[in-house]
Amino acid sequence: MVPPQVLIAPLFAEMVALGLVDTWWGIILPQIAAPLIVYILYKFFQEVPPELEQAAFVDGAGRWRVFFTIVLPLSRPVLGAVAIFTFITTWNNFLWPFLVSTDPNTMTLPVGLANVVQGTFGLRYAQIMASVVLAGLPLLVVFVLFQRQIIRGVAHTGLAGQ
Repeated sequence: MVPPQVLIAPLFAEMVALGLVDTWWGIILPQIAAPLIVYILYKFFQEVPPELEQAAFVDGAGRWRVFFTIVLPLSRPVLGAVAIFTFITTWNNFLWPFLVSTDPNTMTLPVGLANVVQGTFGLRYAQIMASVVLAGLPLLVVFVLFQRQIIRGVAHTGLAGQ
């Protein structure tokens, strides 16, 4: 696997060429299809029994119907886990939004927290700690609400033939 830091220069050049610097799309698009997420989905879909798909084809279902009625319902746990992992890593990402956004309206929370730390009157520890707690609350809420999906998605990803 390639570390994400290696891809920063080509991704930044691509965002400049597409005119997506200082936009929300420039921050969001490169983080959607992380290699780890693609690998998790690949391994899960590789383990879907082909007999289920073949039985649906014999019954007269097309590819799209097989996907929406058989494969997609089976993949709900792993899709939930992937969505939560993507949310958490995107929420915590500092480097990419710091490089792509210079406009205060498009800065993410970690980049904004870095600007709070760099105040002109020195460090204000109470303000920094309050900001960090508020920044971590959405992650805690997401984990508490979806911890079953996270555990189920991770548990079912590596099972072969079960």
